[in-house]
Amino acid sequence: MTTSASRRHALRAMGALALGLGTRELAFGAAIVAVRVWPAEEYTRVTIESDAPLSEKHFLADTPSRLVIDVDGLELSPQLRELVGKVKPDDPFIAGVRVGQSQPRVVRLVLDLKQATAPQLFTLAPVAAYRHRLVFDLHPVREPDPLLALIRDKEQAEAKAAQSVQDALGEFIGRMNSAAAAASSAAPSPPTAGAHAPGAPPVLPVLPAPVVPPVLAQSKIDRLVVIALDPGHGGEDPGAIGPSGLREKDVVLAIAMQLRDRINANPSMRAMLTRDADFFVPLHERVKKARRVQADLFVSIHADAFLNPEARGASVFALSQGGASSSAARWMANRENAADLVGGVNAAVKDETVMRAMLDMSTTAQIKDSLKLGGEVLGQIGKVGKLHKGSVEQASFAVLKAPDIPSILVESAFISNPGEEAKLRDPEYRVQLVEALSNGIQRYFARNPPLARSRQL
Repeated sequence: MTTSASRRHALRAMGALALGLGTRELAFGAAIVAVRVWPAEEYTRVTIESDAPLSEKHFLADTPSRLVIDVDGLELSPQLRELVGKVKPDDPFIAGVRVGQSQPRVVRLVLDLKQATAPQLFTLAPVAAYRHRLVFDLHPVREPDPLLALIRDKEQAEAKAAQSVQDALGEFIGRMNSAAAAASSAAPSPPTAGAHAPGAPPVLPVLPAPVVPPVLAQSKIDRLVVIALDPGHGGEDPGAIGPSGLREKDVVLAIAMQLRDRINANPSMRAMLTRDADFFVPLHERVKKARRVQADLFVSIHADAFLNPEARGASVFALSQGGASSSAARWMANRENAADLVGGVNAAVKDETVMRAMLDMSTTAQIKDSLKLGGEVLGQIGKVGKLHKGSVEQASFAVLKAPDIPSILVESAFISNPGEEAKLRDPEYRVQLVEALSNGIQRYFARNPPLARSRQL
């Protein structure tokens, strides 16, 4: 009886212990759902997605430079080993990855680094289609100056254009000299009455002076006009996804890059992209980038979805200091403002000054100019496709809250509509859309010439 009672007591104690433990303690370790790597010149992100929260400890080591990360609660698995093959040779930050079981339930990741790096490691709670995420962002120690890059790009374009003019002028003069030599060799003998003495040089026919084509006026512009182009979403945040699988982040990046090339064809203008590859940029950082280059305009490009797949037509939005202009505009703003949750923002390093500016410094003048810009762009887009609404709408989009930059958000089409998704896949339609956006920007500047810089570079 004593033995039987002891067993019952032991079983009750084990049951109480099991009830006191959470799921994570009862399981051997978290299961890996996926591993992803997002390389870019600005930073590389590595994500480990799991079915339970993970914790880590990390340190930087030298000779060679590497980031060592110990992840608790993990057993080495095939999914983790996939991380090794996901790092590409052209990754700007990671030279290679090694993965091993350093201790029971502790996996060690070693990232061999190509440059001095300031890592940021943080966790994200489940959101949308994602489970728990452990994120490693590898940023350069010294960030490049985006304005300096734009100025250098402009100088290179001007030098190339000037060289093209000189080459064309040289070719023209060469042709004229060849024509003169041919005319000289074919000239008739002079008449006897006016013949020169023997040995005198021949008299060449007088040719008209060559007509030199006018050199393109390379007049110094007052300053560089900068357009900030913002392809929405990116990286961990795919944006909306069409019925056949077209992702918003991909199509808007393609449109923005085409628009950049078209804007850069104007020697006095340059476009800056908030992202030029498939990586995520937080909303406040997009605004910060535009302000760092002292942008004259900010154009955010999207192709959103709506609850009703029948919704169609392009829209243009400006900021609202009050309520949204429609319930649909409010819904769209809330959806776009949630991008930080999906894309994954390290809350510990948010720039409080920028966030305060985004929330509190929006001005009436900025909104007035934004509505002018939006009207010009909307009018041009209406020439290439259907408009969802014939006027510029307003709502509290976080990405439009630069206090001193006219800013608009363009919903190029509803990717959730099968017909409009097909249009977004069509290269010809994209060209027409880019032309419309460019024309709208040009018309805005024609009616609202940019002022001289009052801020210091």
